[in-house]
Amino acid sequence: MSAPGLGRPFWTLFVSSTVSNLGDGIGRVALPLLAATLTRDPLLIGSLSSFVFVPWLMFALLSGALVDRMDRRKVMIAANLFRSVVVGGLAVAVFTEQAAVWMLFVAAFILGAAETLYDSAARAILPGVVRRDQLAAGNGRLESGEVVAQNFLGAPLASSLFVLVAAGPFLANSAGFLLAALLLLLLPGSHRAKPAADAPVARPNLRREIAEGFGWLWGHRLFRPFVLVAAFGAAAVEGATALIVLLIIDVMALPEASYGFFALVLGVGGLIGGLTTPVLLRRFRRRTLLVVSQAAMGLSYLLVGLAPVPVLAAVTFFLAGVSVLMFNVVSMSMRQAIIPSHLFGRVQGAWRTLAWGMLPLGGLLGGLLARVTDVPTVFLVSGGVGLVVAVILALLLKARGQEIDELDDSDWAELRGATSAQAVADDLPAPGAGLAEIGGDPSEEAPAAAQGEKRPIGEAAGAQVPTP
Repeated sequence: MSAPGLGRPFWTLFVSSTVSNLGDGIGRVALPLLAATLTRDPLLIGSLSSFVFVPWLMFALLSGALVDRMDRRKVMIAANLFRSVVVGGLAVAVFTEQAAVWMLFVAAFILGAAETLYDSAARAILPGVVRRDQLAAGNGRLESGEVVAQNFLGAPLASSLFVLVAAGPFLANSAGFLLAALLLLLLPGSHRAKPAADAPVARPNLRREIAEGFGWLWGHRLFRPFVLVAAFGAAAVEGATALIVLLIIDVMALPEASYGFFALVLGVGGLIGGLTTPVLLRRFRRRTLLVVSQAAMGLSYLLVGLAPVPVLAAVTFFLAGVSVLMFNVVSMSMRQAIIPSHLFGRVQGAWRTLAWGMLPLGGLLGGLLARVTDVPTVFLVSGGVGLVVAVILALLLKARGQEIDELDDSDWAELRGATSAQAVADDLPAPGAGLAEIGGDPSEEAPAAAQGEKRPIGEAAGAQVPTP
């Protein structure tokens, strides 16, 4: 993959993120596999897979406020070092045969708490590394790198290592976090959020700062209902996703090592979704891609529930991978373009509290439903709820999607203007080139400056309660 316009700082961030995700992918496959050797209770396994998201409900607001206060690169380094130590300790417990189910829940919670800091900083740092018109391309490549690392490489490697020695995947996970932290030392410049030029000077106050972020999100006429709809959709997906390991091992009666294959299929779909979404955004509106991807997610799980056989499961998991990455890239790039930079960590923390805070509930309800019925029924219910969410999302975006339509129009106008200029100057790619490819290699300081010169839609009217 190459994108000359994204610049060296982005690729430094990309390599570190991909290495971190490689270790993370190994651990996320190994954790349910280890749990399945300790218990076959669907409630415990379903709860464990989503338990890592409980800290988002508890700490996302605080983490967002800290990220807006501190250098985001340093936050990512510290979080990765901490996760390396935690996973290393779990590897020792597995190697000495002292691992127990309760240890897995404790590790999942601690890792999730560290992830609230790492992920908030990783999402907030990108607008300072690339220009606004490059956000979709940057997010697409980061998401694709995550998929490749976690599914193409991490999942098969985790399955293989787990068969050889159960502690192996956790040691590899720990090493991945450590290497990713070291790579971030190569990212140049300061990445501390700068306050708005017209913001009053006030003494630091975490409670007030958290309230500002939550107030901005709750006061936004589109984002407030959007995050609530997305939260229910995510909970429905998580209810089934948390039980994929039981679908493969118990329902389809496949060996444990085949779990890595289905994760790989998800990864293929995710890679395609991540790389093609920036291209699709040059032809279709964001609202269209959001609704289509949400509907495809629901349809994929509905089909698995109707016919849980390996061939159909592989096809539908591929569709789910494409859909999830498409939804994530569009949603994240939209937020990064609209939310003011100095508020992004706090608003994102509020977003994750509401959206990801529903994931543990989804996993718990999926496990309970599987206990009283069976695993395919969970996929049926999950898919049906996902389709209903798609309909609600379509109605919401039709009624309140004017701001993202304006964002589309602005990006398309910039693309037309830039391609016309490059046709005259003959310095840039031919007309029709993507937004991600326009502009050449920015210097290490240029992205932040460019961000300052053009304020995102919704910021010019004030940071507190925009009225799109």
